[in-house]
Amino acid sequence: MKDDKDVKPVRYVYGVTSALLLSGAAVSLATGQPAGAQVAQNESSRMSSMVPRAGAPASFADLTEQLAPAVVNISTRQSVQVAQANPFAGTPFADLFGGQGQQQGPTTREAQSLGSGFIISADGYVVTNNHVVAPGRNGEIKSITVTMPNGTEYPARLVGRDEASDLAVLKIDGQRNLPFVKFGDSAKSRVGDWVIAIGNPFGLGGTVTAGIISAVYRNTGSGTAYDRYIQTDASINRGNSGGPMFDMNGNVIGINNAIFSPTGGSVGIGFAIPAEIAAPIVEKLRRGEAIERGYLGVRIQPLSEDLADSLGLSHNKGEFVQAVEPGQAAAKAGIQPGDVVVRVNGKEVTQEQTLSYLVANTAPGTVIPIELIRDGSRMTVRVKVSARPSEQELQQQVFDPDEEQGTDPFQQQQRGGEGLTEQALGLSTMALTSQIAGQLGVPADTRGLVIAVVDPNSDAGQKGLRRGDIVLSANYRAVETVAALEEAIKAAKRANRDAVLLRVQRRGQPATYVPVRLR
Repeated sequence: MKDDKDVKPVRYVYGVTSALLLSGAAVSLATGQPAGAQVAQNESSRMSSMVPRAGAPASFADLTEQLAPAVVNISTRQSVQVAQANPFAGTPFADLFGGQGQQQGPTTREAQSLGSGFIISADGYVVTNNHVVAPGRNGEIKSITVTMPNGTEYPARLVGRDEASDLAVLKIDGQRNLPFVKFGDSAKSRVGDWVIAIGNPFGLGGTVTAGIISAVYRNTGSGTAYDRYIQTDASINRGNSGGPMFDMNGNVIGINNAIFSPTGGSVGIGFAIPAEIAAPIVEKLRRGEAIERGYLGVRIQPLSEDLADSLGLSHNKGEFVQAVEPGQAAAKAGIQPGDVVVRVNGKEVTQEQTLSYLVANTAPGTVIPIELIRDGSRMTVRVKVSARPSEQELQQQVFDPDEEQGTDPFQQQQRGGEGLTEQALGLSTMALTSQIAGQLGVPADTRGLVIAVVDPNSDAGQKGLRRGDIVLSANYRAVETVAALEEAIKAAKRANRDAVLLRVQRRGQPATYVPVRLR
């Protein structure tokens, strides 16, 4: 089940695990005011007098009482298809009891997730994190429920979600007088300002924590387009995900999203998506508009101390271009591997203002100047920014052949077609793009399928096939899609063959033919 231990890990350059704050909820109270007279929970005339500007507040109680009614619990129910392992696999009894080889037919199980959110309008629009309402592997969301603090439950529907920013908008239909809060201006936040976070850590119930802003625009090293957070020492744990972070004026200045922790619990380093980033995306999702972002088509890394010293450049200024995708905006503008990008449209590239962030927040089609350093010389190129692909498409462009594939990959989501390749050959494959070809060290025009996962108990695994190998052909027919490989398997079965002859390319070695038995 997807419970409070089911969190999405985030990698950081510091080598410590950060966990998204899934499995919590915060609660709120409905007001009883008529819709026409309703105002936001953070628009009360009392708000400005609750906390003196100078010094520590005497209490957060009045502020909490005013804001908590707009913070809600969000729960989902979903059905997940999982493979049934044959407990007798690898024994003389493997074919008994209806089992064939490693797997029996898939079965459907119910899973659930819990998280926090907050209402932003009297008619029931709710903001949360995307990962709170996103289906798990091979899963399908069946229902979403928003729970108020008095136990009242409302069914909610998904209005829109954005994986890149980890934001989602829900709607409670049929309501007109719900309590709500509004976004504030996170750009005015300062290090040292007091904040409070409301959520439901570890499912304990509505919980309020307080602290200060530890850093603004913190870059965690994840390399994403929105790696730009407010850092706080207010206690945030799993379960706070999607809940609001308030300033002392009662404005939502952040959406609690992740923690930085070696243990999974709070160590005083929590991250919230700044309101200045979240609010425009939320408004677009609310209106049903597509989220468009700029894209260059480069693979980059921060300009580390060693890298800067090797180039004779200042530390922590600019980002190094490791690779350029053929045919994308950067390649068309003449940007090359080895360049150091120092300015984008007049804005300096720093740890707090990364190249990914600056480009993602540039409208596709815009022509902008990019200043770079090449072989010690500064130069400027003009780039027509293209549209950023979806997160799924971006993931398909990145392939690490040394990444561990897991202990039981065939209980995970199958990668395409009918899953015939996984079932018959014990291989999970994906299309070989020019970007992946470059990462595997083969020519960009190589055509085939890259092996993502190998079942070690299959004939393919026993014969040494491994992640990163490229399947060029099956029974002498070129295979460039999963469907093409599956058709070759079907043809072999129709011809009553017990094996398929694959031509496989491994980095640094000539292509070889490998017969793989069907199972």
